Amino acid sequence: MALNETLSEGGDLRDGRAITRRMWDRDFHGITGHVRIDAVGDRDADYAILDLDPVTGKFEVVAFFHGLNSSYQPVGGKAIHWPGGRRGPPPDTPRCGFLGTDPMCQGETQTVIIYCFIGLAIFLSLAVTAACVAYKQARIESELNNMSWRVRPEEVLVEVGQALGASPALHSINEALKLSVSWNPRTGAAPPPALTPGSFTVGLYKGNRVAVKKIHRKKLDLNKKLLWEIKLARNVSHENTARFIGACVDCPLVFVLTEYCPKGSLKDVLANDDLQLDWNFRTSLVHDIVQGMCYLHGGLGAHGKLRSSNCLIDGRFVLKISDFGLTTLCTPTDSIKDDNYYYKLLWTAPELIACSVHPGAAASLKGDVYSFGVILEEIVLRAGPFHHYTPTMTSKEIVSRVCGRESPPFRPVVGAGAGAAAGRGGSAAELLELAARCWAELPDDRPSFDTINANYIKGYCDNLMDDLLRRMEQYANNLESLVEEKTEQLSLEKRRSEELLYQVLPRPVAQQLMSGSVVQPEGFECVTVYFSDIVGFTELCAASSPIQVVALLNDLYSTFDTILGFYDVYKVETIGDAYMVVSGLPERNGDLHAREICLMALAVLEAVRGFVVRHRPQHRLEVRIGVHSGPVCAGVVGVKMPHYCLFGDTVNTASRMESTGQPLRIHLSESTRALLEQWGTFVVERRGEVELKGRGRMLTHWLTQCSETPSRAASGQPPPQYPILFPAPLPQPQPAILHTPYLLVDPPT
Repeated sequence: MALNETLSEGGDLRDGRAITRRMWDRDFHGITGHVRIDAVGDRDADYAILDLDPVTGKFEVVAFFHGLNSSYQPVGGKAIHWPGGRRGPPPDTPRCGFLGTDPMCQGETQTVIIYCFIGLAIFLSLAVTAACVAYKQARIESELNNMSWRVRPEEVLVEVGQALGASPALHSINEALKLSVSWNPRTGAAPPPALTPGSFTVGLYKGNRVAVKKIHRKKLDLNKKLLWEIKLARNVSHENTARFIGACVDCPLVFVLTEYCPKGSLKDVLANDDLQLDWNFRTSLVHDIVQGMCYLHGGLGAHGKLRSSNCLIDGRFVLKISDFGLTTLCTPTDSIKDDNYYYKLLWTAPELIACSVHPGAAASLKGDVYSFGVILEEIVLRAGPFHHYTPTMTSKEIVSRVCGRESPPFRPVVGAGAGAAAGRGGSAAELLELAARCWAELPDDRPSFDTINANYIKGYCDNLMDDLLRRMEQYANNLESLVEEKTEQLSLEKRRSEELLYQVLPRPVAQQLMSGSVVQPEGFECVTVYFSDIVGFTELCAASSPIQVVALLNDLYSTFDTILGFYDVYKVETIGDAYMVVSGLPERNGDLHAREICLMALAVLEAVRGFVVRHRPQHRLEVRIGVHSGPVCAGVVGVKMPHYCLFGDTVNTASRMESTGQPLRIHLSESTRALLEQWGTFVVERRGEVELKGRGRMLTHWLTQCSETPSRAASGQPPPQYPILFPAPLPQPQPAILHTPYLLVDPPT
């Protein structure tokens, strides 16, 4: 509006002050309503006063202020809620001044401050105490309501029907129960481990081996008492106590999972005659029991079921006490008073037997000491409880006499045991004396576990450690010779493996494979390849059994292999009755490869002429032999069972030379004959041109004989002998005068 008026009057648009003055002291209606700007440029606006209702929590309009006429208009029926329940607004000036410096309030303020501090201290003390109590109670409630210990039956697999260490079969709990129901004792087989309630078996839970104890319960309430017992059992953590892992409380399937100890129980160790238990080891077991019971009595309370079967041995031969606590869970609903029931009572103190509906239901600290005394008798004598009486008395009779309050009390006979153990050292007598104190008739006469730990077994663990250190020193002295012996055995096995590999692959190739290198294919300019085949092999196989064919080939190829050892040749492979040999690779030998192959072929031919088939002595065995020289490429083919193979037209031509040859004759190619000319000792007959498949017509020859064979006497080696090949010994060779030492050999008769 001010700009339009300036334009209409022809004013200067760059004069901001003039345009601004046109905006002052104006009254008009805009899109926001009635607008009033006073003479100094301030807008006279209208306002609504909002008040927060403490009941509804909403803002409500309680008055209006009109800026144009500076009037205040309250809303009827609405009032402002002033702080502190005031009826009107607070005073313009506080009673003690804005800074609290009014002299009238100084003394009063100090008193108020003191009282405030005292009240605040009391409040903070009560608040901290209440918070600690509430936190502790909440933590206890949280631990009680923590169901991470609860196990579902399908999560546990148990070992059924097998002994430990014999690859046991794993079954679920339900399958194990079915096997238990179907088990027939008349078969003589051992019962499944999950059959007997109250006994431990081995299971698998979340990938770890655990001890599973099945409990016979018809009804179970998950009340606070049971949750408290489980909480206490979970909190038990000591080297000599078995760790509680979890439990299943889904009736009627109730079982407890605890730490698995692979060496079994103390009862099993004592009954194993193969284990030599010296007194250092026995006293260390006693030390572990006392340490574990001191820990339980200091935090959890009485055990109630302390027996040798509940003292487990882990993989480091450390004794761990198990089956403690969980009285509400582990006490069966009903109890069958059979032999097993009275056998468990042999460890129970006489004052607790009358109170025991089930062994372990009643427990006391002094009762555990009595049970410990019975265990001492087992450790010293390596026998069961009341060993002196068990051959003639039943467990029920022994329990009756223990409860009979006889004078003197009926207890295990330690005199005979101490006399028998007199030669074992002073430890036996000390332990038996301690046992007599532990099973005293009056509970007050029995020492506590803390007293036993302080006065009776002091130094037991030190003796064990000294013994262990001594054994470690002896082992360290023998370790060097032991390592040297094992290293020699390892080297021998390595050499055997290498020699076996060298028989399958050439030595340079095998060494490359063992070093992890990739064997690259290698080309050879000229080698000589040998092929031989048995004439009439198909008809011979048809008239023989497979076993006879295998025996024939084994005899024949063993003969050929023996001949190969006298020449610089390499056996490539045998396929059926085909025998393939090469010379000039994997190590090059100049032009000697043709000479070595031909000498070997002549020896093979003579061996075949004298070869006798064991299952057909009248059958005359004949072979065809083909030889060719030329370039080839050799390499290792395959990853599993690698094979050293030859490739090239030379291999195919050598095979064609064999297939187009004649029985008991050596068929040579022109290239091989040309290589033999430099020696001048081989007799070759011209055969003429022969049609070879894939090669056309080629000039070939027959190798008939060689006037000389290489002598090995000059190098200190004996001349070739083939006792398997020839029935008669070879004649003595006569020397020939040549530039290279040779021996002249006549063919055997």
